[in-house]
Amino acid sequence: MSGVARWFQGRRGPASADGPGGPDGLAEPFKALRTAAAGIGTSLDESTTCTELTRAAVRLAGGCAAVLRRVGDTVSGYESISGEADLLPDARWATAVARDAGTPAADHWMDPWLARPLGSRPRPALCAPLTSGSDQYGVLVCAREGAAFARSEAELLALLAERAASHIRHAREYDQVNRTAADLQRALLSEPGRPHPNLDVSIRYLPAGGRVLVGGDWCETVRLHFGRTLLVVGDVMGHGLEAAVDMNAYRSSLRYIASSELPPHRVLRQLDDIAATEADRRPATCLLVRVDPSRGQVTLASAGHLPPALITGKGDTALLQVPVGPPLGTGFGGYESATHRLEPDQALVLFTDGLVEHRGEDIDRSLDRLVELHFTPAVDVDGLLESILTRLDARHAEDDVAVLAARPHPRQGGFTSVEEAGG
Repeated sequence: MSGVARWFQGRRGPASADGPGGPDGLAEPFKALRTAAAGIGTSLDESTTCTELTRAAVRLAGGCAAVLRRVGDTVSGYESISGEADLLPDARWATAVARDAGTPAADHWMDPWLARPLGSRPRPALCAPLTSGSDQYGVLVCAREGAAFARSEAELLALLAERAASHIRHAREYDQVNRTAADLQRALLSEPGRPHPNLDVSIRYLPAGGRVLVGGDWCETVRLHFGRTLLVVGDVMGHGLEAAVDMNAYRSSLRYIASSELPPHRVLRQLDDIAATEADRRPATCLLVRVDPSRGQVTLASAGHLPPALITGKGDTALLQVPVGPPLGTGFGGYESATHRLEPDQALVLFTDGLVEHRGEDIDRSLDRLVELHFTPAVDVDGLLESILTRLDARHAEDDVAVLAARPHPRQGGFTSVEEAGG
C-alpha cells in the first residue's frame, strides 16, 4: 500500500461530513499535499528533484529543508538547501538517520524519524526517508524555529519525500541507461578501421540535441589491398539502442563482406541479402565509396543514401552522381556502381541526412545549402569537417549526424612498403 493510501486510510473515520474523518476534514491537507507535490519531479534530473522537494517542504512547513542523498553506503552532506541553512541540525545526526533508515512498518511508519537534536538552541527537526519500494535514497531534513512539527505536518512531509523518492529512482535508472548507452556509443563509434597512409580521413558523430544515447548513424573505413580504402556511411531507421544494435550488425557484416574485395555494388547486394533474412533487422541506407589514390579513382554504390560531396581544389562543392538502389534489408537488390576521377587536391565528404535536412524542407533545397559552401583551398580534412559542421549549424541538427571527410595523401614514388601495397 502506498504512503498516500496508508495516510488517508488512517484518517477515514465516521462518514460524517463535519467529523474530522469526513470529507471536510480531509479537504485542506489533501489540497496542500496536492499543491506541494505538483512541483516535484518535473525532470529526470536527481538534483532538480531534490531542490523541488526542499522548496515544497519549506512552502508547506516553513523553516529550512535539505536533502542528504544516499548511494550504497555513502551519504552526502546537506544538498539542495532551501530556506535558512543555520536552522538545520547537526549533519552527523541526520547522516546517522539516513544510514539507518529503512522501509517503515505501516502501523508506526513515521515515529522513527521524529527527533529534537541537542544543541544550545534546541529546534524541532524532522527526517523523512526518501524511500521507494525497498530502495532508500537518503532523507529529507526539515527544521524550523518555534513549535514542533505536528504529526499531520510530519506525515505530509513524509509523503512528499516518498513522491520525490519515486522520481529519484526513475532519475537514477535513466542515468544508468545513459551510462550504458554512452559505453555502447564509445564502443560502436570507436575509431573505425585504419585507412591506408595514402588517404587522410576525419570523422565526426553528433547525436541530435547533444543527447548521449547512440543511434543508427555510423561511418567506417575498411582497408583493402593495393592501397585502396573503402569508405562507408550508413543510417539505420530509428533511434536509440535498438537502432544502435542493428547498426552494429550491419557494420560487422560489412567488414566481413568487404574483406573479400568485392566491388561496392556487390557488397551492398550481399548486405541486403543478409539483412532481408532477419525479420527484426531495421532497414538502413548506406553509401560505399572505394578510393584508389594510385589510380585517382573512386567507385561508388548507394543503397538509398544521399550522394557524397566533392570539394574541388579551388574549394568549390559539388555532388557526385551515384546510382541509387533500395535501402538495405528490403531484399530488392538492384545495386549498381559508378566510377569518378579523384585528384590529389580534392576531398570527399560522406554524410547522413541529419547534416543537411530541415523538417518540412525539400531535400534538394537541403543539399543546395551544402553545394553553396566554398572552402579555403587545400584545407585539411579536420578543418574541412569543422567548417561544414559550423556553417550548417549541425550541432543543433534535428537528427543524428555522421560525417566523414577524406583526401588522397600521395606519396613520392608510389607505394613505400609491402604492407601499404598489399593491405
